Amino acid sequence: MRLMGKRAIGLNDIRLRNKMLIVYFLSVFIPVVLTNVIFYNITTNNVKKQKMRDISLAIEQIRNDFMTQVNVAVGISAVIYNDALLIEYMDKNYDVPSDYVYNYQTYIISMLNKYSPVYEAIQRITLYSNNDTLIYGGQVDLVTARTREQPWYRLVRDSPLSAPIVLRTTSDYPGATGDMLSVVRKIGGSEGTEPWEKYMKIDLHPEAIKEMFHNVTLEGDLFLLQGNEIQYATNPGIDLAQTVDFAASPVSKDTIVIDEDFQDVPYLSDWRIVGRFKESAVLEEVRKSKYFVLYLAVPNVLLPTLLIIWFTRSLSARLVRILKHMKKVKNHSFETIALQDAQDEIGQLTAEFNRMTLQIKSLIHDVYLADIQKKELLIKRNQSQLHALQSQINPHFLFNSLETIRMRSLIKKEDETARIIHSMAKIFRKSLAWGKDWVTIRDELDLVACFLDIQKYRFGDKLDYRIDADESALGLMIPKMTLQPLVENASIHGIEKLKEGGLIRIAVSSTGEGLVCTVSDNGAGIPPAKLASILSELEQSEDIGESVGIKNVYYRLKLYYKDQVDFKVTSKEGEGTEFRIAVPGEVSG
Repeated sequence: MRLMGKRAIGLNDIRLRNKMLIVYFLSVFIPVVLTNVIFYNITTNNVKKQKMRDISLAIEQIRNDFMTQVNVAVGISAVIYNDALLIEYMDKNYDVPSDYVYNYQTYIISMLNKYSPVYEAIQRITLYSNNDTLIYGGQVDLVTARTREQPWYRLVRDSPLSAPIVLRTTSDYPGATGDMLSVVRKIGGSEGTEPWEKYMKIDLHPEAIKEMFHNVTLEGDLFLLQGNEIQYATNPGIDLAQTVDFAASPVSKDTIVIDEDFQDVPYLSDWRIVGRFKESAVLEEVRKSKYFVLYLAVPNVLLPTLLIIWFTRSLSARLVRILKHMKKVKNHSFETIALQDAQDEIGQLTAEFNRMTLQIKSLIHDVYLADIQKKELLIKRNQSQLHALQSQINPHFLFNSLETIRMRSLIKKEDETARIIHSMAKIFRKSLAWGKDWVTIRDELDLVACFLDIQKYRFGDKLDYRIDADESALGLMIPKMTLQPLVENASIHGIEKLKEGGLIRIAVSSTGEGLVCTVSDNGAGIPPAKLASILSELEQSEDIGESVGIKNVYYRLKLYYKDQVDFKVTSKEGEGTEFRIAVPGEVSG
């Protein structure tokens, strides 16, 4: 039995409408969507990078401005620190107050005041000393107990170096309010070598700091930090009158933080400027670009979609209509399709279908009856061939007569004669039971054994035979008298011509694909020319002619099994002949 494997689904197995959808998705929808997604991502990343770059530049500008202001104060402190005349005036013991007033008016005050008009960031420069001969007032103050309590004083006093220190201080002079950023520094040499304590404190103008942070328009909060302590913030909700820890302030997940430090500046190493920005505000431009991409993608998808639908309807609807009418033809309904003014291939196909349908409708009436008559003649011919085969082994005497002879032979103890007559009777009985066309392999081999038994009785030691059959094959069905004519052909045309040593082999086996039967002999064989003639007649002619047994077997197998039968004849002259039949196996019901 032939096994058919599953065929892989190819492009030709997909319906036209689905093909158009595949083309649409692969060629239009997916490329457009991917293009817009890629364009959106690139645009988003570019906008985001540009926005972050602008913010970073703005914060860097604030950092530079702040460092510039601090550097101005540090530069002034360096000038004061190295002013030997000023140090001399401040370390001098004034016996007469007028001497100090003179020095203060002629040098100290003019030197201190010359920076404020030039540098707007400088609010005030104050000198501190514990020299009790000085007249304190103006911009020279006495180091008092209150002064010693100030954090800046303790910090600059305990510093081993005379380097400038930047920190937030509290105003301690008339007219000043609130805190401010200051640069404090020692004046003169190392502690212990100077007769008096001397310090300078340069205050930066709070408004200059405020202006510096508010000149840049950023949608977020800016912080000036010393360590983690907030020194200035643009957020009005932060109270700078008290110490505020920057790390303790809450930060939402969608906050972008940008940090700029002053690691390259020793006196500002623990200072930094930090910006906090809501991601939603930063990416506002990104959202605008998203809508732009969306508005651009809609027509790119919509227009091709409408075109694809229009073309698909033009093709698919008409092809489906042709297919429906073709299915009607399969069910013997020959309806034509209403023609439309279409000149494309589908329109031509519709016209050809209508012409073909009308021709079929016309021819079917002319050919149908003739075809029925031809089939009836074919059936009658097959029946006549079957009866011709039957007539070869049906003598003109009755089975009852043979049975009577067999019984008389047994009475006379002629056992061999009785056995042969019994085999003959079995052949007649089976041949007379012509009502069924299919028998089991067991019954067919029983018929063959009876025939060979008679032939052996006839030829004696000149003939021997072997019958081999798989147990699994005995129950399979086969057309009646498939093997017997081939055995008879081997006996008459093969073995009869031998003087001795004739052998006929019958083998039946069951395979995974069906049934295989072979009938072989070691007889005279068939001449090559005659064998070629027999095989040619089997394929090209259905006339009985000569080789009646072989042709009847072949035609009957073709009648029952169609193209599933495999019938082979091989022969060598002087060596013998083999018939091989392979057919699908059918189990007896």
